[in-house]
Amino acid sequence: MINNSNSPYLCTMPAIARKQSFVLRLFQEKCPKCGEGHVFVQNTSFFSLPVMNEQCEKCSYKFDREPGYFLGAMYLSYGFAVLQGIITFFLCFYLFPELPTFWSISLVLFVILICGRKNYKLSRVLYIHIFPW
Repeated sequence: MINNSNSPYLCTMPAIARKQSFVLRLFQEKCPKCGEGHVFVQNTSFFSLPVMNEQCEKCSYKFDREPGYFLGAMYLSYGFAVLQGIITFFLCFYLFPELPTFWSISLVLFVILICGRKNYKLSRVLYIHIFPW
């Protein structure tokens, strides 16, 4: 294949970002276009709500496209929470068979609550990667 730099079909990511795996970029919350910029504001307090950047600081890719765009990300976040709850329940059930039901349910709710912030961020980043503009 001829490497024509004027071709619109070439990937805009630098060679380093292309080598990173898709999953790694998701967990690092990187831009879907360049793979370098952060989707969320960095170094915020753990107890504050996550804030999205309006655009990528490296390539100016716009993250928030229109009102209601991230409604679909809510379903992804729900799926992550259900998966975490099921895994936690089965771990409790098989590793601690004598554990009372109250504590199993409490542990499942605790895991879902602790992972909620990451689920929120991960679902939005995954949604941006699934439906890029």
